[in-house]
Amino acid sequence: MLSVYFQGVALGASLILPLGPQNAFVMNQGVKRQYHLMTALLCTLSDIALICGGIFGGSALLLQSPLLLQLITWAGVAFLLWYGWGALRTAVSGNVNFADETVLNQGRWRIIATMMAVTWLNPHVYIDTFVVLGSIGGQLPDALARRWFALGTVTASLLWFFGLALMAAWLAPLLRTVRAQRIINLLVGSVMWLIAFQLARQGIAAF
Repeated sequence: MLSVYFQGVALGASLILPLGPQNAFVMNQGVKRQYHLMTALLCTLSDIALICGGIFGGSALLLQSPLLLQLITWAGVAFLLWYGWGALRTAVSGNVNFADETVLNQGRWRIIATMMAVTWLNPHVYIDTFVVLGSIGGQLPDALARRWFALGTVTASLLWFFGLALMAAWLAPLLRTVRAQRIINLLVGSVMWLIAFQLARQGIAAF
């Protein structure tokens, strides 16, 4: 079963490593040292739910409901455009606010809501977990093999999100300057808008 486990680790890593809205958000919170471990934990828990849903039967629901995928797609487009606009506006204006304790306490629920949005309103995450992982996991011979495969993909998510958050926090002293924050916000905003336009193009093509 170890071979199935490492197959899950490798496939999970290949799906999660490309820079997307989830990774950009975790990195940004790590640089700010603003609930970055909580963000990594919530991303990991979301991935666990999505991976298990995809491998253990949820893929059929998504494939049978094109309308549901369309709703998720356009909600994701709207959110990514809004979030990207905020990041780009900060980058251009240079109005960078480094969080103090008051801002941290006020911003916890907003961070949670944003993390849930960048995860659950991104149709790519359903394609990766429900379609790709679901189809591969569904071909495994028995339930035990599927559990080991799911454990491997979950391991990849756990190591990646916590590693990204901790690495960004470790580099924070170098990156918590106005110039670095402007570059990071420009990167985050550009990634959000690029993915939003890709999703919109896919949504239009699906009509």
